[in-house]
Amino acid sequence: MQVARTKALDRLLELESRVKIVRGGTSAGKTICILLILIDYAIRNKGEVISVVSGTIPAIRRGSYKDFINILKSINRYNESQHNKSLMRYTFTSGSYIEFFSTDDSSKLRGSRRDLLFVNECNTISGFDAYQELAIRTNKYIWLDYNPSALFWVDKQLVDEPDTDFITLTYKDNDALPESIVKELEKARDKAKTSTYWKNWCRVYLDGEIGSIEGVCIPDWKEIDTIPDDARLLAHGVDFGWNDPTVIISLYKWNEAYIANEMFYKSNTTLRDLSLFIRNNNITENLIADSAEPKSIEILRRDGHPIYPCTKGRDSVNFGINLINQNEIYVTSRSRNLKRELQGYVWAKDKEGNTLNKPTGEHPDCIDSLRYVLTDQLENPNKGEYFIY
Repeated sequence: MQVARTKALDRLLELESRVKIVRGGTSAGKTICILLILIDYAIRNKGEVISVVSGTIPAIRRGSYKDFINILKSINRYNESQHNKSLMRYTFTSGSYIEFFSTDDSSKLRGSRRDLLFVNECNTISGFDAYQELAIRTNKYIWLDYNPSALFWVDKQLVDEPDTDFITLTYKDNDALPESIVKELEKARDKAKTSTYWKNWCRVYLDGEIGSIEGVCIPDWKEIDTIPDDARLLAHGVDFGWNDPTVIISLYKWNEAYIANEMFYKSNTTLRDLSLFIRNNNITENLIADSAEPKSIEILRRDGHPIYPCTKGRDSVNFGINLINQNEIYVTSRSRNLKRELQGYVWAKDKEGNTLNKPTGEHPDCIDSLRYVLTDQLENPNKGEYFIY
């Protein structure tokens, strides 16, 4: 990792208010720049306490904490003896330290005071109350950053408040970004001409403007009557159930698009029933199943079927929804239950009617099967994640 001085860093260094809100798109370098500012502050000031906070520990470990350690190593400031890995705390020779924790630990919210606070991906923490618990225990400056996928408590309760700076950064502020990445990002603008999803994606992740996740989660799929002869069968997604149905969704590649075809949808299905269906229908391609069912997967594997667990990462449901939306998806006319789920799969709302960045709690068995197999088949699919500094 190389750290370069960018326009984004210069713009952030100009902010002077107690609360500094940084809204931005992908590859703007906002998190890296804020961490650089905090590291410089810790080196130059004695005995200061700096907290970096996000919604969950996995989010911190994969994001800001990993970036922080990489920055220290890249500028030759890392000393393992100063790093308490169990506490996720790094102490500088000045006596100042930077600690990392999540807001899902309520005791941390009401814990000791600090001098500086950085709420990373602040739209992922539980709400304004959690932020306020942290803010009233922060003596000096507060940084917040986020991707503006929808309106949330920062927009409603912090922006335009006294002693608050607000800035929007985009990839154009990151002049260290390779031209190849810029070109890749801007390909989305062509897709936005015909896709609701990509139009919103460009607004949020390219332009750093507030997007909208109103309505259905997956809006742009198309129906197709038959599977074309030149479509290639890739694999099958499997979602196990009992009271809920067991589902098999087949995935085809057709030119640059994907076709989903509902093969099996039935409640009260035993593994023996499912195994017989797979064998009788001569399904020999890989079956990608819910990794939460290792016993069921092993039983079917021992019965001779090529079945494997799906890979679930951080926020796997939203990741899968975005993955479906990022690609051209057709659904066969016979896929009655998959079509029904797609039409009714909507974003949840909070008690105040604000749209949340998560789907409703109704179980989308067919959509889950599609997520499993599509995630398995696509390499490096999350085009919104660029770790460029």
